[in-house]
Amino acid sequence: MVNLTPTSNQIHCVTNFQDLVSTPFHGAINAMCWPRQLSGDFAEIANQIELNENIAVLDEEELLALTLSEQGQLAREILLHDLKALKAHGASPTLNIIKYYDRDDSYPFFPTDVYSFHVDRSPVATDTFLCTYHGACSEIVPNAQALQKIWVPEIRDELKKIYDGAAEEFDLFLSENFFDLHYLPLPHAQPIRLGLGHLWKLAVDHPESHVLPCVHRAPKEKEEENRLLLIC
Repeated sequence: MVNLTPTSNQIHCVTNFQDLVSTPFHGAINAMCWPRQLSGDFAEIANQIELNENIAVLDEEELLALTLSEQGQLAREILLHDLKALKAHGASPTLNIIKYYDRDDSYPFFPTDVYSFHVDRSPVATDTFLCTYHGACSEIVPNAQALQKIWVPEIRDELKKIYDGAAEEFDLFLSENFFDLHYLPLPHAQPIRLGLGHLWKLAVDHPESHVLPCVHRAPKEKEEENRLLLIC
């Protein structure tokens, strides 16, 4: 089951897919979880895909073409069912086999890759759905336990050094370069691991949202263990 710590009042759990997609976020709740104990060998699927780059997208045709054991077939049926359910909801899910994500070293004092705690933003109303079936799992942190990096004095001073525009457009510069999406966990922060097999819905920063966006990050991958992740 999901480890719901005392700090996780931001999480609401449901018991089925329909409730996951139809229950709105409200108040402090900006993460919704359908906890599941899944059958099947997802590692078999993750290990069959040869990665020529650090990330591969596994489409349904490739998934169906895999020769799998009985447990691997069970895992495949779950993946296909999850993809179908999310597509029917109107989402555009992808299955990723991940060796690692690219690191951002443009500004050493301020990486903007997915290993940094961040929020997602969209110009239209949407949610982020994700499920880790194999490998290291993502983390979220309560908004009250994180600070937007652009308001950390030392970081803000460094950002001003690389900005050469008008003072009144500094905030626009931060937004256009996605600096304002990233957060620094406070010393007492207690990140929550999202676990394996659970299907999550995370709040996104968009014009119609009534809740804070969910602060999350990708995990550091385990050595020689690819992740199998559904995300949209």
